[in-house]
Amino acid sequence: MEDTLTKLEPKKVSNPREIRPQIISVAELLQTPNLKIPTYQRPYKWSSKNVHQLIDDILEFNDKPAYRLGTIVYHLDDDNSLNIIDGQQRTLTLLLIALAIESSSFFEKLEKAYPDIPDLGLIDSLKFKQQISKRNLKDNYRVISQRIRDFDVETAKFFFQRCQVVKVVLEDISEAFQFFDSQNARGLDLEPHDLLKAFHLREMQGIIPEDDQTQIVQDWQDTDQQELKSVFAYHLYRIRNWSKSKSAKNFTKDDVDVFKGISPNIEEPYPFASIYRISHFYIEDYNDNYNRQIDKNKLPYPFQLDQVIINGKRFFEMINHYRDLLSVIFNRLKPTGIAKKIMKTLDSYEGRGRVGDNYIHNLFKCALIFYIDKFGMENLDRAIEKFFIWAYSKRLVHQNVQHVTADNHAIAYPYIFKSIKEAVSPNDILNIPINTIRLNEIKATKVDKLINIFDQLKYIDER
Repeated sequence: MEDTLTKLEPKKVSNPREIRPQIISVAELLQTPNLKIPTYQRPYKWSSKNVHQLIDDILEFNDKPAYRLGTIVYHLDDDNSLNIIDGQQRTLTLLLIALAIESSSFFEKLEKAYPDIPDLGLIDSLKFKQQISKRNLKDNYRVISQRIRDFDVETAKFFFQRCQVVKVVLEDISEAFQFFDSQNARGLDLEPHDLLKAFHLREMQGIIPEDDQTQIVQDWQDTDQQELKSVFAYHLYRIRNWSKSKSAKNFTKDDVDVFKGISPNIEEPYPFASIYRISHFYIEDYNDNYNRQIDKNKLPYPFQLDQVIINGKRFFEMINHYRDLLSVIFNRLKPTGIAKKIMKTLDSYEGRGRVGDNYIHNLFKCALIFYIDKFGMENLDRAIEKFFIWAYSKRLVHQNVQHVTADNHAIAYPYIFKSIKEAVSPNDILNIPINTIRLNEIKATKVDKLINIFDQLKYIDER
């Protein structure tokens, strides 16, 4: 076998756009010098099912001349370190298998038959700060240790020598992540918010300490992932798109640019960036001032749902801000009169559990959230009445409400979301005219309580 350290020594590529893949063995992979798992990577999350499938494949194909295990993408940074961009889960699992082989009953026979067994010192150079990674590594090593009895010397030699991966090294970080995004766009393993996490963490590189980055990753992973998915897909994405009169039916990997903006250093020379530069650096300076150690005051960044995103730390702060806000906002509302009746009715009318009614309820909630985000609780009762009539008029006149029905309503006249975005006063929204509904136009069933409120607010035309 060739000297793997020499063969794997990273070489500078003159053109960062030029991708030069290498086919390397698992033995060579496990001896890759200067290998690092960057802080922006998600935790090690392969399940026992993934591990069993990989081992089953190795056992099934061990009579083949070679067996390809996938692609590993690295970013070669200025310190000559190879940061794993894509393929972390597979790399760590292969390392666990190698460690289990090293502890197997047949290892002495393997050493005699195969003297070039790779040095597994790689495990000592990798650091795992996230508890979920540590737990999954431990659990999967136990599974692999139980399965290693299915291996013998020849299978182990096959694993090290003839199991292969495609190694891709890219120098430019943007190119590396563009490659990463395009690879994962074809798969199902990453959610859109996973890609956003990776993007915004790498935007923080060299700007905030690594321990702070690690804490941000840990906080993100400690958050219920279904909750994160809901915050993005059902609220933030829809409000941001609807405010621009754009469709927002489904939040996918193709839509992540909606949550990318200007650099955390705000070095853009454009006039529009000045307001963000001023607020960003003022708040940074205020919160870092030694006086904060005395008065214990912290100034939160003034987030707005439709603002330009500041990449990096501010993105994570923004998501936490709106995640917290969405979890309590409707519990803090103190409507009175008809507005109070509306809120109670929406939780009690007969047809509220239907899919179409949920689409309309989301429409109502997003409009109210957007309004409160901009104007607070000013004229709250009138806002609730206005958004109720606007949103649920679409429920009353349709027998069946589809996702596209609500989506089209959000960006059609009277352009509620666009109007909130452009408004400078609550009255700019509260005085928007909403058409009445004729009795013969009502097609929905199980909405008697809704009709009663429409009638009370004089939005039913009995002609």
